[in-house]
Amino acid sequence: MDDPLVLALDQGTQSARAMLFNRKGELVARYQQHIEPYFSDKPGQAEQHADYFWEQLGLACQGLWQQHEPLKHRVIAVALTTQRASVVCLDDNKQPLRPAIIWLDQRRTDSIPRLPWWLAAPVTMMGQSETLRQFQAKAEFNWLAVDEPAIWQQTRHFLLLSGYLNYRLTGQLRDCTASQVGYIPFDYKGRCWAPPHDLKWKALRVHREQLPELVEPGKTLGTITEQACQATGIPEGLPLIACGADKACEVLGAGAFTPEIGNLSYGTTATFNTCNERYVEPITFVPAYGAAVPDRYNSEIIVQRGYWMVNWFKREFGQQEVQQAETLGVAAETLFEALLEQTSPGAMGLMLQPFWNPGVRIPGPEAKGAIIGFGDVHTRAHLYRAIIEGIAYALREGKDRLEKRNRIAVTSLRVSGGGSQSDAIMQITANIFNLPAIRPHTTETSGLGAAISAAVALGLHPDYPSAVAAMTRPGDTFLPDAAIAHHYDDLYRGVYLKLYPRLAPLYRSIRRITGYPARL
Repeated sequence: MDDPLVLALDQGTQSARAMLFNRKGELVARYQQHIEPYFSDKPGQAEQHADYFWEQLGLACQGLWQQHEPLKHRVIAVALTTQRASVVCLDDNKQPLRPAIIWLDQRRTDSIPRLPWWLAAPVTMMGQSETLRQFQAKAEFNWLAVDEPAIWQQTRHFLLLSGYLNYRLTGQLRDCTASQVGYIPFDYKGRCWAPPHDLKWKALRVHREQLPELVEPGKTLGTITEQACQATGIPEGLPLIACGADKACEVLGAGAFTPEIGNLSYGTTATFNTCNERYVEPITFVPAYGAAVPDRYNSEIIVQRGYWMVNWFKREFGQQEVQQAETLGVAAETLFEALLEQTSPGAMGLMLQPFWNPGVRIPGPEAKGAIIGFGDVHTRAHLYRAIIEGIAYALREGKDRLEKRNRIAVTSLRVSGGGSQSDAIMQITANIFNLPAIRPHTTETSGLGAAISAAVALGLHPDYPSAVAAMTRPGDTFLPDAAIAHHYDDLYRGVYLKLYPRLAPLYRSIRRITGYPARL
């Protein structure tokens, strides 16, 4: 009998991917369809047509079958993971009313629902008024109701992109609890929509009947319809298994199943996660998200712009590599390795704080990026190293924070995302964290995490621990160099950790004088 396969679909920010995994976690086949992440009619907007995502996902599947048609009959289940916090408005006929709002969209409103005094007073007493205002201002429900009232009045169903694609695949308005990340009325600890008395319902202009039914990871969302079969080539009737958003699946697919294993994601948004059986907020009033495993949570620290900064460096300082890469037919990022080789650990005292985009709580709404320590010896190679080191410092600070809150030491790292493909970056990571940094055996960790959920659901493995043990394993391992790790530790403790406390008053002054970022 042929070994059964799971079809994992990953609708990311940059591409749609269709992948086939076997019960050992081996990537048997893959097809990638590059996409346009978004379009902008005005600065700060980021939108893309919901049907465009569906069409591109269909093209990814069709491309897979064209290359590997004989494998189709071995597929026993489908699992879908997607980018987080991108949203879709549907009318009574379940048709999109407007383009999907992508997670990179920066719109907000200063016309927010006023809370009754008995709800507002405790928020004020806890010092969380600004956090709540930021949450309300950024919530798509709230600014749509103000800026596009006719659209909002017609919005019968409000879905994350995951929920919309689930609907196109199965005809069911359902989504996974582990996909719920955004400015939504979700109870992260209970892994369900917030109870009726929760203040989020007063803070947001949305009603429960507009939101989909939720399903835990490993449960069936529905079966592939005839229409979905025609669009994608996926056999009709196959079960679609709930698994979770891309970051949740990435943590699982990297094998970071317990809190002593830290998971770094060097992607557009850089993150540090630990997976816990307990609900552990990474910082007070910042939720832990649902893991791609029932009854577990991912505590997450985010560097919002993360490895986007490599693209920023490429655009602003890397034209030499861009032109050379075009001649050689390679990615420009591969040529940046030479910049790291030209510089020494610590970038000769150049230190970067990577807050190019402020956060609600981490580091704070007034935060800005900073680079200090410039001298006449510094070159753009030092700047590039400072970017890579600065992102790692910020994630190490997240690791230190989570160790204290989990009360469990992190003893090794799993590193995924585009940055993890660089040996030099992996070695820098090992040295800054002073921990073994391990690449998972596959670069497609989000897809593998989705496949693990389906494998457990279909009985290929009896439970999640067994599936993780069978389907994930270490790839290349990078061990810290003791002397370099000590050098980085001095810079981290003596300089990096002191930057934000000392610069925050200046950031607030900049915000007051210039109005950026806007205070609501």
